[in-house]
Amino acid sequence: MKKTVSVIIPVYKPNSMYVRLLKGLKYQTYPIKEIIVINTEQRYYHEENYPSLEQLRVIHIKKEEFDHGGTRNAGAKMATGDILLFMTQDAVLADAHVIERLVESFDDDRVGAAYARQLPNENCNLIERYTRSFNYPKKSRVKKYSDLNELGIKTYFCSNVCAAYKKEIYEKLGGFECRTIFNEDMIFAANIIKQGYFIVYCAEARVIHSHNYTGMEQLHRNFDLAVSQADHPEIFEGIPSEQEGIRLVKKTFRYLLEKKQPFEMIRLIYISGCKYVGYFLGKRYRKLPIKVVRQLSMNKKYWDR
Repeated sequence: MKKTVSVIIPVYKPNSMYVRLLKGLKYQTYPIKEIIVINTEQRYYHEENYPSLEQLRVIHIKKEEFDHGGTRNAGAKMATGDILLFMTQDAVLADAHVIERLVESFDDDRVGAAYARQLPNENCNLIERYTRSFNYPKKSRVKKYSDLNELGIKTYFCSNVCAAYKKEIYEKLGGFECRTIFNEDMIFAANIIKQGYFIVYCAEARVIHSHNYTGMEQLHRNFDLAVSQADHPEIFEGIPSEQEGIRLVKKTFRYLLEKKQPFEMIRLIYISGCKYVGYFLGKRYRKLPIKVVRQLSMNKKYWDR
């Protein structure tokens, strides 16, 4: 029997990227049962600005109610599809076959999740463009527990920018961690792997998604990433992220050297330093005054609770 798909999208101050996302969903070759949008703050959502889709349902919440894991879990509880496809509002579907390709990943009953390849936007800078190709290569891969020795922390890598989950397994494992600062997708992906299920990186399912973060934005982002890892030693202890980060920096540096981009090489050193400082401090956030933690964090509202 054909699997049904529910698309779940948390949004906040949706813009033209969100319009492109909805248009892309409208023309997918695989039928979508429902699209559940959970919007933060109703005053920022103007329905007349967005395409009208028959399957679309919008739920409004307050800013203080938003949680990376909890909000997505709320959407999953409303969903009735066999496959839960989570997306972010700034992901643009590269073609009409994204959902079709992701659903094909679940032909193997052992697959708990499948995530899409992310391609850079047109305005993406050189460093971020290479990072996309590093994290999202051209070749698909099935990841399982036995890959930990080879892949390390990348075994658990999964991105809710565009990631599908088998609802049966999602519910069995309890869904995303509630009250998470960040990284809810990777935490849950680790649970999938540890329970003996598989995660598919589906390179044939492609979305356009990238950011040109400044050094300070990278610091804040990596601080929150490290906080999420520090809060879950049962998952991340003994599998350091630093090795993978160093490997990315080295490969990016060689790439920029080949491209003869000296200024980008200097910028890479600065950006990488910001990332490391954020990560280092985030892993040790419990030793820092809460005022400092709030300044370092990307998600300052998280610390109000």
